[in-house]
Amino acid sequence: MYSIKELKPGRAIEIDNEPYLVTSSQFSKQGRQGGVMATKLKNLKTGSVINKTFSGETKIPPADVGYRHVQFLFGSDGSYTFMDLNDYNQFELTSDLVGETKDYLTDGMELDLFIYNEQPIGVKLPPAVTLEVKETTPGVKGDTATGGTKPATLETGVVISVPLFVNEGDKVKVNTERGEYVERV
Repeated sequence: MYSIKELKPGRAIEIDNEPYLVTSSQFSKQGRQGGVMATKLKNLKTGSVINKTFSGETKIPPADVGYRHVQFLFGSDGSYTFMDLNDYNQFELTSDLVGETKDYLTDGMELDLFIYNEQPIGVKLPPAVTLEVKETTPGVKGDTATGGTKPATLETGVVISVPLFVNEGDKVKVNTERGEYVERV
């Protein structure tokens, strides 16, 4: 059991039989009263974020959350096939579990799965991935009235804004948390 002072960012806790990840925490104490910890928690099953304040001598149970290193094999019709890199067993996840991460999955990509009570509950992408630009308009020299960016469709089908000098066939690094262009590779 964790005390409120142990609720640091990155710690997994369980509230009402749901796993949460502490994304931020702020401890405060006023006078003779007990301390309070204001936290921002992300539900690892649904992805929703809540604010919760813990006070005094409250004890919070840790969540049995782990990671499993897997390789993405292929996706079709809302089903995504992965292979566990420890025992080479293949399994499928639904599009509900994969969520928005499907926009960055490429065949053969290695990543981690969140595991809660021995069941996969979500996909953890690397902070950045390299994808090929499949379709974009040519950049016109001197055309910077729109901020110097243009839309580009990547190999996974996701559309991001890229600088004018990026062309079809180029490989670009994309930040998976914000869905933004980082650099040309």
